[in-house]
Amino acid sequence: MSSPLTDRLPLARHQVDRDYLTRDRADAVSDLLASDDTRVLPLWRGRTLMAAPDRLALLPAKDVPTADDYVYLGLSRAVDALEPVGTPLVAALLADDQAKALEADESAWGSLRAFGSDLSARDAGLAVEAIAVANWHDSHRYSPRSGRPLVTDKAGWVRRDPDDGHEVFPRTDPAIIVAVTDADERLLLGSNALWENNRYSLLAGFVEPGESLEQAVQREIFEESGIKVIDPEYVGSQPWPFPASLMLGFRAKVDVDDPGVLEPDGAEILELRWFSRAELAASLGEVILPGRTSIARAIIEDWYGGEIDQ
Repeated sequence: MSSPLTDRLPLARHQVDRDYLTRDRADAVSDLLASDDTRVLPLWRGRTLMAAPDRLALLPAKDVPTADDYVYLGLSRAVDALEPVGTPLVAALLADDQAKALEADESAWGSLRAFGSDLSARDAGLAVEAIAVANWHDSHRYSPRSGRPLVTDKAGWVRRDPDDGHEVFPRTDPAIIVAVTDADERLLLGSNALWENNRYSLLAGFVEPGESLEQAVQREIFEESGIKVIDPEYVGSQPWPFPASLMLGFRAKVDVDDPGVLEPDGAEILELRWFSRAELAASLGEVILPGRTSIARAIIEDWYGGEIDQ
């Protein structure tokens, strides 16, 4: 059963049957590309070709240049899409020359960060899946054991060493993101060193090996802010393929018996501020919040009690 918050997250939506059994067919990709029923999603440098600002371009295979790599994404399950339910969907991972031959106008290639909240549930799930696997292909060209080039197998879901048969599978990096509140229900927001200095978001960090999610919440919040928290509560999750994260949302409370001392770590976080709901509303002219595609925005609005118009 999904979390109510997860149901509202733009990139947690999906209407695609991943049809994993088809991946095991030796000629799955070639058979799919030979079918007039199949539709292909072109990808280039982490961006998807767009048919409209709110719709992915899904093209007949014959209209897309031959790519070096393909990924079978599954079967469409959207009853309100242009493509019939059951349409096979394949991602084509295009090189620069292939992408420019297909569409030279770079503005036609969309960024998921920007348009993710505008897509249908089917297209949002499709784009996240395709971009995540494409990013994995880009960073796993060679065997971690031997350094030899790997070949694509199982409809784009495995890379294999052709000499010894060793298989490498896609991986996802879990990261926690936390709404920290104090005894007055104020929300803690931080400004990251990589952002403009008036952009604020929730604190977040990657889960370390051998660590539970709850331990990661407590460690990351203390490391980045000096604040000690208790009672981590999971609220929902959303994939974030930039390049390969799964964002796991939590709430946590400041430990009133041992709160620590509020101080940014000075490396990742340069400034920290507590906001009441009224203070956040009054600050919207100066403070930039995370975009609507992010889980951070959804968790902030969940605490706030409604949509924030910014």
